[in-house]
Amino acid sequence: MRKILFISVFAALPLLVHSDPAQADSASSIVGEVQPLNTGEDVYRHVCQGCHMPDGKGATGAGAQFPAFAGNTKLQSGAYPVYVIMNGYGGMPWFSGTLKDDQIANVVNYIRTHFGNHYTDAITPADVAAQRPAAPPQEQ
Repeated sequence: MRKILFISVFAALPLLVHSDPAQADSASSIVGEVQPLNTGEDVYRHVCQGCHMPDGKGATGAGAQFPAFAGNTKLQSGAYPVYVIMNGYGGMPWFSGTLKDDQIANVVNYIRTHFGNHYTDAITPADVAAQRPAAPPQEQ
């Protein structure tokens, strides 16, 4: 019987991160620099398109369904995709702990103005912040 060696990306991560500044340049040449996700298109490409596809038409498979953004009337209200991104829905994880308010606003505006959508009333980072749950009280 063969044994299969599986190394998680997260398990291998410490091997790629160096604390020695002299080695940092060699590590970045192997891994590459982390790119900031400043635009809605950046966020979509690096976070969303793996499930919702580059064309925004969604996908079905492996027991999951990833809804299309193309022509999706649920995007008419900008508050809806903000809520889903922040809280998750169905098999989609929540991203409120990962993405900043401006990143969520940018990606929502991107999907609402691309893939055949023409919703031009832009979401702002303040709109996103208003939907964030209040932080739990700190114990003293």
